[in-house]
Amino acid sequence: MEDTVTEDLADFVDVLEANEAYAQSFELAGLLPRAARGLAIVTCMDSRIEPLDMLGLNPGDAKIIRNAGARVTEDVLRTLALATHLLGVERIMVVAHTNCKMASATRDEVIDIIEQASGIDVRSLDFRLIADQRETLGVDVQKIRSWPYLPPNVAVGGFIYDVDTGRVTREV
Repeated sequence: MEDTVTEDLADFVDVLEANEAYAQSFELAGLLPRAARGLAIVTCMDSRIEPLDMLGLNPGDAKIIRNAGARVTEDVLRTLALATHLLGVERIMVVAHTNCKMASATRDEVIDIIEQASGIDVRSLDFRLIADQRETLGVDVQKIRSWPYLPPNVAVGGFIYDVDTGRVTREV
């Protein structure tokens, strides 16, 4: 078992070394778990998105929830219920983005790509692909607005982040 762990750690040496340097100058100790700016951001996992930087926020200002396509799933709703009732969230931004793979690929394309790369049959998975990004954003925002487990005064908006300009525009 220990050999397996040692082998697995070799796969992560670069990030663990970087973490050691980060820990040496760590300044976030004592940061409260509440969202200091009362904000939650639901956005895509795309690495071109830096949620704090793009909105002029600092660590601790907002709760960040990420998944493929910035989709409002049951888990996102559960997390938002906790964030609004326990962690000071009063505003929720759903932030989709331009050039999103989830909004440009078909289900068959995604299945074929994964199957060709790995041989794994993923036809049973729901990838929550997006045919019309603005329409889907509106549907997802409405899911949050109508979720009965959130306080009624929570502000919710739908936005699109342009990965080429860095601009965020309100859509819903």
